[in-house]
Amino acid sequence: MSILLTGSSRGIGAAIFDTLTAAGASVIGHGTQSGIAADFADPAAPRALWDAALDRAGGTIDVLVNNAGVFEANPLDRPHDDWVADWERTLRIDLTASAELCRLAVRHWQARGTGGRIVNIASRAAYRGDSPAHWHYAAAKAGMVAMTKTIARGYAGEGILAFAICPGFTMTGMADDYLASRGGDKLLADIPLGKVADPEEVAAVARFCALDAPASMTGAVLDVNGASYVR
Repeated sequence: MSILLTGSSRGIGAAIFDTLTAAGASVIGHGTQSGIAADFADPAAPRALWDAALDRAGGTIDVLVNNAGVFEANPLDRPHDDWVADWERTLRIDLTASAELCRLAVRHWQARGTGGRIVNIASRAAYRGDSPAHWHYAAAKAGMVAMTKTIARGYAGEGILAFAICPGFTMTGMADDYLASRGGDKLLADIPLGKVADPEEVAAVARFCALDAPASMTGAVLDVNGASYVR
């Protein structure tokens, strides 16, 4: 079982890497600190990463986990051109790169005549939105959820399955900064469980989707947010 995992260097990605590896999967990581380097701000990077991962995997990738992303503030009062540039940067990294990898994976499995699995790490922001400085992040994650559902509906008959996971706040570097900027404990009051999720909790759900989820679950969107947003 060969798995390509993006954003595997830290946080949720590192936890997913460890969890899948412990389950016996061969995981090809991507990131600035470990795995294959690829800067998704560069339009050429997703294809280059796929080709390098495919070569490392011996020509076959069975599962794609799209986890890489950025969470960068982009207030409305910035100069217009700067705001647009950062909008496009976040959409490129958080959505377009994932879409390219999904396309390459689907085409790979179609050419081989085999099934495969896609697990997209989205966010609860896809459904409840985010702060006024994070329009772009919420839009990208909503697009990821819609893309996942579209893939599931379009290719289930070929054995190609797709799942999305929507974490709320998770104890990563990005979440630490966000919690501090929003008042810390006051923000926790919005989470009925009373705690921020651990990366290992999200990783457990990712492992299930990548390895064990029944085929009839394709298209499912799974929440990991301590009941801070329920649908």
